[in-house]
Amino acid sequence: MSLDAPLRQELDELTKGNPVVLFMKGNRRFPQCGFSARVVGILDDVLDEYVTVDVLSRADVRAGIKDYSDWPTLPQLYINGEFVGGCDIITEMAGSGDLYTTLGIELPEVSEPTVTVTEAAAKAFQEAAPDLGDQVIRIKVSDTYQYQMDIGPQSKGDFVLESAGITLAVDRFSAARADGLVIDFLAEGPRTGFKMENPNEPARVEEITPPQLKSWLDTGKDVELFDVRTAEERVTATIAAARHLDSDGQAHLQSLAKDSVIVFHCHHGGRSQAAAEQAVEAGYTAVYNLRGGIDMWSQQVDPSVPRY
Repeated sequence: MSLDAPLRQELDELTKGNPVVLFMKGNRRFPQCGFSARVVGILDDVLDEYVTVDVLSRADVRAGIKDYSDWPTLPQLYINGEFVGGCDIITEMAGSGDLYTTLGIELPEVSEPTVTVTEAAAKAFQEAAPDLGDQVIRIKVSDTYQYQMDIGPQSKGDFVLESAGITLAVDRFSAARADGLVIDFLAEGPRTGFKMENPNEPARVEEITPPQLKSWLDTGKDVELFDVRTAEERVTATIAAARHLDSDGQAHLQSLAKDSVIVFHCHHGGRSQAAAEQAVEAGYTAVYNLRGGIDMWSQQVDPSVPRY
């Protein structure tokens, strides 16, 4: 696309008239792609104010900014009128501390994190990469506690750590979030892989299988089970221990301590996932969604419960 004069002038005014401008999909409060959300998370950690431009609402800007910057992807960040880069570059700059320098902000003090690698994880690392040479296993933790592990050279500003004979590098951006992280490795069929246990991570919805829930109920574990389906569905099929999440059920839920173990179920798991996420947002810290809902309960636990 060849930029016409009015659009070029508009982009000049946006990039040169604001200290920090992010051209992105969506806006700061509602990013509409993962890369935009990542950059917003980085900038939110650093700045109170910056301008975002939603390219989804302006097809001309979405195409024109790529020509303006001579950069093919979005999001794109401008600082003091200069194009800085896209998601990968901004992530690297945040990790190295260069983003603070570019913004003219004093680099904050960051303490070296403590990261523990279990013996099982160390064995898995050694089997996957027996000879790293001068490279290290790099750990990144995003602002939403998404984990990334890859192999590469140490970067500027990295903290280099060792645990169970494994050398790790954690960037400055991730350091506080990674402090206390335990990296384990589980071999459980389809769930085989690395497992992160992080004391800094906020509560999130966990998944529980029907046999696991049955075991909890059979052993008398203190668990609250809520059915989020309609009253009509409950006439067709129910799990005996489940309380309907109607107005009375809502009142009971709200009366529970925030650390109560709470499980939600529906027909197949979609509606109950939404209810579980709302419970986490309300401050409950041990929230589970029944995988496959009552339909899978009928298949795996109690075939006397009708399927529909």
